Amino acid sequence: MKTPQTDASSQTTESSTPFERQLDRLAEVAVRAGLGLAAGQELVVTANLEAIPLVRRITAQAYRAGAALVTTLYTDEASALLRYRHASEASFSHAAGWLFEGMAAAYRNGAARLAVTGGDPSLLSGENPEHVARANRAMSQAYRPALELITRFATNWNIIAAATPAWAAAVFPQMEAKAALERLWEAIFAASRVNRPDPVEAWKQHDANLHARAGRLNGKRYAALHFRGPGTDLKVGLADGHLWLGGGSASANGHYCIPNIPTEEIFTTPHRDRVEGTVASTKPLSHQGTMIEGIAVRFAGGQIVEARAAKGEAVLRRLLETDAGARRLGEVSLVPHSSPIAASGLLFLNTLFDENAACHIALGQAYSTCFVGGETLTPEELAARGANESLIHVDWMIGSNRIDVDGISAGGGAEPLMRSGEWVE
Repeated sequence: MKTPQTDASSQTTESSTPFERQLDRLAEVAVRAGLGLAAGQELVVTANLEAIPLVRRITAQAYRAGAALVTTLYTDEASALLRYRHASEASFSHAAGWLFEGMAAAYRNGAARLAVTGGDPSLLSGENPEHVARANRAMSQAYRPALELITRFATNWNIIAAATPAWAAAVFPQMEAKAALERLWEAIFAASRVNRPDPVEAWKQHDANLHARAGRLNGKRYAALHFRGPGTDLKVGLADGHLWLGGGSASANGHYCIPNIPTEEIFTTPHRDRVEGTVASTKPLSHQGTMIEGIAVRFAGGQIVEARAAKGEAVLRRLLETDAGARRLGEVSLVPHSSPIAASGLLFLNTLFDENAACHIALGQAYSTCFVGGETLTPEELAARGANESLIHVDWMIGSNRIDVDGISAGGGAEPLMRSGEWVE
């Protein structure tokens, strides 16, 4: 397999190897199935420098789809580390607010947003956790104007992944570097359905299946979900007027998009004050360059009142101190253990993938789209229905083949929803 890291000058118009053809198909899926990019739209892309070959193909696909302009903002992990090695103490309270304000302005003016993920999951694990927490908080505050537009689906957006050597080494630590990179690309292609005869059509069919499942849950009108398993006995009350979603949806600017590629989840909004009990993570969480493992927390009155982690506990605690909403839930998602990502047997160490291998919850900001008529509700109206507000939105996995889930009716009756991680039909 020929990887883009070995040929950064890969052509974007004609592909000469099977790998390059797969890369072209991933770019096509991102633009056509993921973004639903419309003619005349601008596109803002964010990516790691090592994703340049994929980004060039995305750019070509976007212009073929009629994009008015594609603007890419690159990050560099080596430069990010230099900050922690050489910056002054005051540096960690700063973030490029001007940049995020510009991105928010682009989204308000109708630009689509595409993020390419795939960095080193442990990039900052060796750095001062206080500095990491301060830098993350500053960035979260600066990013808030753009995040609010994303969570309200003001514009069409999408996230996909590009393999990098550091990420591949973390997922396949026993493999030689080149083989590990090739294996990770193969896993990304499979999870993103680009190895199907017609990837865009495959996504249309998968999207329809997710919508059908969400429709069945919306018909149930459960008041709460009850998760039970090793280390977990958690009741998640659902927000008033909540709406289950899965797959894609139309953004406020009228474009249909599938935000995450891959995606296997059905999700909705918990009520921020109605979460009770204990829950343990079933997969590690890679949060902005730090690995957090063995999370175990207790909720009371909707907020986390006790928290510990086997690894990265200091980072977890600082995350929970971000703001008043960081200890409360903004999302609950159901994913069968038989999902293709879980079936792969891989721990991707990347939330985009691992959250689609297991049921999960998210600390922080709720999605307004997960309410009936949510696109028209004011922040005050959303809060009255139980929506949480925060600078963060951090997913972590609580599902496995040892977890059962019941749907709880308004009258308190329990109905089996998932058993041993699988849907009860």
